[in-house]
Amino acid sequence: MQTFDFIYKKVISQLESELPEWIMYHNAGHTRYVMEQAESIAEKEDVNGRDLLLVKIAALYHDTGFFLNREDHEKLGCDIASRDLQGSLLNPEEIKKVCGMITATKVPQKPSTALEKIVADADLEYLGTNNFDAFSNNLFLELLHSNPTLSLREWDKIQVDFISNHTYHTNFCRAYKEPVKQQNLEKVRKRLMAY
Repeated sequence: MQTFDFIYKKVISQLESELPEWIMYHNAGHTRYVMEQAESIAEKEDVNGRDLLLVKIAALYHDTGFFLNREDHEKLGCDIASRDLQGSLLNPEEIKKVCGMITATKVPQKPSTALEKIVADADLEYLGTNNFDAFSNNLFLELLHSNPTLSLREWDKIQVDFISNHTYHTNFCRAYKEPVKQQNLEKVRKRLMAY
């Protein structure tokens, strides 16, 4: 029977060894961060026990689809998780829940359950943090690989549009991340006006 530690080491090791170097955002570091945030948000939302385990596993697998393709990577990640987790510590119903959480990270996010809301918020939690610029810069560098003509000005326009249309789904993130997200949005707007 696979333990959580076994699953964690396997997924992180694969992310570290199998992703190309140009994936500077959707990598093992991002996955570890999202899993930590998912665990933290889950605890603030009074989710624990078996559900907390499912949240952590979903966060671990949420970007594994990048092994295969950037497009539709959430569905691919669900396929990978479903295959990997057969005969694991999860039953088929729990694997289905994990897939729901992975799929809930697809933008525009449309999570429908409490657990899906937690993983969706964990994935974009950085928008409402003081680490926003560092994360944003890594994502810009990653996008440059497939779009080498992308300028910083265009990137800031994309970010303003994206952040303006984003909403957090959990009470915790609405209360504690939204205000910082609005400050970050204002900062990007000012930068855009200065070009």
